[in-house]
Amino acid sequence: MIISAIAAVAENGVIGKEGGLPWNLPDDMKFFQRTTLNHPVISGRKSYESIPPQFRPLRDRINIVVTSHKHYDAPGATVVHSLEEALEAARATGANEVFLIGGGQLYAEAFAAGLVDRVYLTTVHAKPAGDVFFPDIGKAWKEVWSEKHKADERHPFAFTTVVLQK
Repeated sequence: MIISAIAAVAENGVIGKEGGLPWNLPDDMKFFQRTTLNHPVISGRKSYESIPPQFRPLRDRINIVVTSHKHYDAPGATVVHSLEEALEAARATGANEVFLIGGGQLYAEAFAAGLVDRVYLTTVHAKPAGDVFFPDIGKAWKEVWSEKHKADERHPFAFTTVVLQK
């Protein structure tokens, strides 16, 4: 099973602010939806809770939530208590690819352990304030696809999406 991370990251490493995204980029959200559709997605509890309630759990995906809270309830999602447990749950689905969708702590743990095979990385060409950051993933990645988007009336910032593989 391919373990992929998918994230939108500002030029200063910011991925979150006060429990949400510090930008609204509809085309990047569509890319996220298309890419993760029909695959298991793994998120930390705070990232899961940052998804608007009407969209939780994410439709047409197996949602796996990692939390240290032993009695946490996420109706429609599978709740586990470690990244290892989350990956076991994803493997049990028979999926060929699983997506780590945040947050910062989950990404940091997965990259530090060398678990990530592929990264779908949107670089937001801005430097917003934030309180959650994407980890440094090093240089051992090869770009296999990219697409640039200009700022426009729907997108306050330009952004570039790349797919990186080990």
